[in-house]
Amino acid sequence: MRRCSIVVLLVVLLGALLAPAAHAAPAYLAYLDLPTLNGDGEYGGGLHPELPSTRQPLRDALTQARADGIDPTRYATLLHQYWLVVATDNAAIDLDAWAPERGVAANSTTFSQVYVNYFRLAATRSDLYWAGMAGIAGASFAAGFFDVGDIGGVVSVGGIHELGNVVADLLGATPPELRTGVPADITDLAVRAPSLTAADLAWYQTRLAIMQKHIFIDLVPMHEAYLADGMAGIDEMHAAGLLDDGMRAAWTGIDGGTEAGRAAALVAMADREQNQIVADQWDATARGRGGMGRVLTYVTTVAGKPAVPGTRAPGVYAPVTVWSPVAAGRPLGLRTPLPAFNWADRESRWDYITADLLPRHLELATDAARAATVYREPFAVKLDRGRMLARLPDIIADLTTQWQLVPS
Repeated sequence: MRRCSIVVLLVVLLGALLAPAAHAAPAYLAYLDLPTLNGDGEYGGGLHPELPSTRQPLRDALTQARADGIDPTRYATLLHQYWLVVATDNAAIDLDAWAPERGVAANSTTFSQVYVNYFRLAATRSDLYWAGMAGIAGASFAAGFFDVGDIGGVVSVGGIHELGNVVADLLGATPPELRTGVPADITDLAVRAPSLTAADLAWYQTRLAIMQKHIFIDLVPMHEAYLADGMAGIDEMHAAGLLDDGMRAAWTGIDGGTEAGRAAALVAMADREQNQIVADQWDATARGRGGMGRVLTYVTTVAGKPAVPGTRAPGVYAPVTVWSPVAAGRPLGLRTPLPAFNWADRESRWDYITADLLPRHLELATDAARAATVYREPFAVKLDRGRMLARLPDIIADLTTQWQLVPS
């Protein structure tokens, strides 16, 4: 009996030794074919809750998937998450804590850090023109974000209320035949702005924060992939479907080292940013809050001026002028310092960018020494210079002195 037990034991041990070794399932299997659930930047964290938010496990899974010849389209979200984590790490941003829906206080540091990071990218590679423009123009955008918060704290005594009341008074003194030709954004500012609430402002800040994160999620990971792996990193993102043919061509232009290629890449990336990434979100923002979203997008158009040297303020680039025939066929005009367009509108926004902002930034970017000086200026200085509250007395003064009736 004892001998039989020994024989059985030996057989079991021999079978265990001869059996194929069990292998752990590749880590990437859990991450294949995952949809992107937070690509629009509306919520905290990364692209999918099942994906890690630290580099090493993401890198390990990617390495295995590549080694096993997995089609990049199947690990696209994993790949995107990896470069997003690289991007937020390099930007000193906590991806898990970056949650626009939690409001201003929870995101104010991150909001500024995004633009500081754009300057870091532009300083790293002077041929990354879009990053430089995103930083400079973004400083103005950030100023508007913080202006909204400041005005929210004193909404009953100043800021947008005052601006709306001044416009209402000016409209009241305008001949009726001219008032009918004034753009709806101006009349809405006069009618609605005095009833603006702190809740409206908080909602608008959240909308701005969402769009900011959406742009970062889309464009910054591809910058990090290029800086780390060159065109091989771009080609993998393209093969995964994360970049379209036009965006791959833009990176090819940068990689080619020609001024024409760099300029074309700037236009392509700006086009992607404004006409693909945030276009729908601007539309939704303008429609929101029962018409107050439209007022707020126009207020930031009035107050905004991209800090790219030489760029005109929207009201200087396209001021409102209304003409109406009056007595004896002599036309009478109304000229105002207010912009004739709203930043939320796709076509007019893109017209302004291509006619004024992009050319001025190209002039700056092609002067490497001058660009470096602008990039290295402390972000806090750029931010303070763009604040609307500091400039509000001048804005009001311009309105009251430049709102003029003019003969033909």
